[in-house]
Amino acid sequence: MYSFMGGGLFCAWVGTILLVVATATDHWMQYRLSGAFAHQGLWRYCLGSKCYLQTESIGEAPGRGLGCAWDQSLPQGRTLRWKGHLFCRWRTLWLREGKRPAQAYWNATRAFMILSSLCATSGIIIGIMAFSQQPTFTRFSRPFSAGIVFFASTFFVLLALAIYTGVTVTFLGRRFGDWRFSWSYILGWVALLMTFFAGIFYMCAYRMNECRRLSTPR
Repeated sequence: MYSFMGGGLFCAWVGTILLVVATATDHWMQYRLSGAFAHQGLWRYCLGSKCYLQTESIGEAPGRGLGCAWDQSLPQGRTLRWKGHLFCRWRTLWLREGKRPAQAYWNATRAFMILSSLCATSGIIIGIMAFSQQPTFTRFSRPFSAGIVFFASTFFVLLALAIYTGVTVTFLGRRFGDWRFSWSYILGWVALLMTFFAGIFYMCAYRMNECRRLSTPR
């Protein structure tokens, strides 16, 4: 039983770390925009060497219309044509799809990734407590509870990745010819596998403990 819980705890630690890294980093997708390399995450997108929030207007100049962006780091009256062109094109595509649907898409993906991380962290705490399971607590099995929490974490990260994959393929993939998913997105799938196996290990530990308890003469 303890060997199963040890394996589950190891998978849970790895999965939780990967969930946090995947949620915080900006490499879920990378693409080329007008010949320049760009990448984006759940919170920011990066064009060239600068990163901006997903809901940031990238320094819109008053009176220039929606979608036109300017480099704020340059002196007044000067613009960086190449970057300005990239900014204008990105904002035009983003505004063409609609601000509210895009915001709902980002919020849903972020929320499910955060919920998954919280469930995985809670599962680790319960899993550690399972090592000190007392025989008197038969109604509340900590290995079983840890397994359920890890499965909940798997479910939430699956929802996040499904939403991100669907919207990216149907929306962004059609607007950028040269694009691909990047390493933050891949880490999310690896974290899904880790939390799933953590739940499996703790369920096996629970079943083994139940078999021993039922076979013990009273």
